[in-house]
Amino acid sequence: MWPRILGPPPKHDRPQAQPTMHDRPPTAGTVIRRATADDLDAIGAIYAESVLSGVASYELVPPTAAEMRTRFEAVTAGGYPWLVAGAPGAVAGYAYASAFRTRPAYRWLVEDSIYVDAARRGSGIGRALLDRLLGECDALGFRQMVAVIGGAHPASIGLHQAAGFVSCGRIAASGFKFGRWLDTEFMQRPLGEGARTLPDEKAYPGTLFGG
Repeated sequence: MWPRILGPPPKHDRPQAQPTMHDRPPTAGTVIRRATADDLDAIGAIYAESVLSGVASYELVPPTAAEMRTRFEAVTAGGYPWLVAGAPGAVAGYAYASAFRTRPAYRWLVEDSIYVDAARRGSGIGRALLDRLLGECDALGFRQMVAVIGGAHPASIGLHQAAGFVSCGRIAASGFKFGRWLDTEFMQRPLGEGARTLPDEKAYPGTLFGG
């Protein structure tokens, strides 16, 4: 059974990020919903384009359809949210949360992944997906979210800054793709009570990884 999903992400007591070109309202009429297996062909196509032409992913060869299904099933079986933007058959982007690491002490921390169709980038879909993902992860009881930004891409950094993430480190020359070295930027945002209170270890996600 899926854990209960509640509403939008909470407001946190922290300075607001300065507006950037990525800090814009979501595209009007954008539908954000839970992904299903029927979306996997569209998800796979979006991801393949990113692998072949971008640095958000450090994969060099797009995964097969079977591999994408295996990944989707592993994420959703763990109770993590996987979202898509758009109606069935017209997916414009997707986002999901997954374990940053699978050792039990990490179970309160999730990593986000966001991919948008090349023709729809800059339209606010990435921000709409990220906002919804933050809300769902907060409602599930996670306490921190981390973004691992391949190539330290300025657009992705701007998107996360606008959603309240702050930089927490960079690994220089950590990837090599398209004949050049790439830095990896790490950004972080607390969820819910963050580190201000202790979590309930008997409730999800405290039960992940044998916790």
